[in-house]
Amino acid sequence: MNFGTLYIVSTPIGNLQDITLRAIEVLKKEEYIACEDTRITSRLLKHIGATDSKFLISYYEQNEEVRIPNILNILKNGKNVALVSDAGTPAVSDPGFRIVREAVAEGISIEAIPGPSAILAALVSSGLPTDKFLFLGFLPQKEGNRLKLLENLKQNLKLIESTVVIYESPHKILRNLKNLMSVFGNIEIVIARELTKVYEEKETATIEYFVKKYEKKTPKGEITILFSLKH
Repeated sequence: MNFGTLYIVSTPIGNLQDITLRAIEVLKKEEYIACEDTRITSRLLKHIGATDSKFLISYYEQNEEVRIPNILNILKNGKNVALVSDAGTPAVSDPGFRIVREAVAEGISIEAIPGPSAILAALVSSGLPTDKFLFLGFLPQKEGNRLKLLENLKQNLKLIESTVVIYESPHKILRNLKNLMSVFGNIEIVIARELTKVYEEKETATIEYFVKKYEKKTPKGEITILFSLKH
């Protein structure tokens, strides 16, 4: 039986021009596209001129269990499926890991179409060491779990000096910065916000500075926090 291929397609994190030629080729060619938000993906498809009829499969964290069998069935019937997230690379702090795991278990071919990633965009423009970095994604919801993770991180950084990269959302930024300061002290961090967009912002300052800043006004957009304890 000839199975289809599951393409993991990276899409722009802000600026729509940051899409690769190969990603455009795949999205134009493939009939089935699994995506977080069909409206966002529809706008991207229109931008790249993918006007042919497409079957957009709504695939996000809350409906993964229901959608995975449907997508696997399409792949097993010899059809290809392109998986995209709203922005960046699927499965990196976004839905995708579970369908990839199931596809691998079924012997289905997986192809990654590399492209934009907020992690790397923030890291390489931060001025922090790039030889080793540790990506934590979003911090745990419960404060006890967050503090435990940060305490363990502090100990591990003594063994392997790495730049730390954390994803953050605007409505949680204050509480998590305060947790970070309670464990690491008032260290200097980099905050990258709205990367590649019109109002892109990258700023280096102490945690206390950002706490005071965001107490006055909550930031907008996706946020990436970076820091290094190297001296």
